[in-house]
Amino acid sequence: MRKSSCTVVAAVALWILCAAGAEAAEPGAPVLLGEVTATECIEGGGVIIISAAGDGTGSFTTLCRGGIHDGQTVT
Repeated sequence: MRKSSCTVVAAVALWILCAAGAEAAEPGAPVLLGEVTATECIEGGGVIIISAAGDGTGSFTTLCRGGIHDGQTVT
């Protein structure tokens, strides 16, 4: 029984995340380029994505995804 309830919770969480992502990706949403703070990203409905550089130097890229600051660099 535990396994099936965990599956239901995971499915509901996935559905909620997909719905939020689809809403944030609406066509015609303004694209603002530039930098935002982490607080601005979160308050604008986005999440912070941290990506490691592929060259192994230890450098990272931080971007805001979703919300009103989608695609902007997080400082």
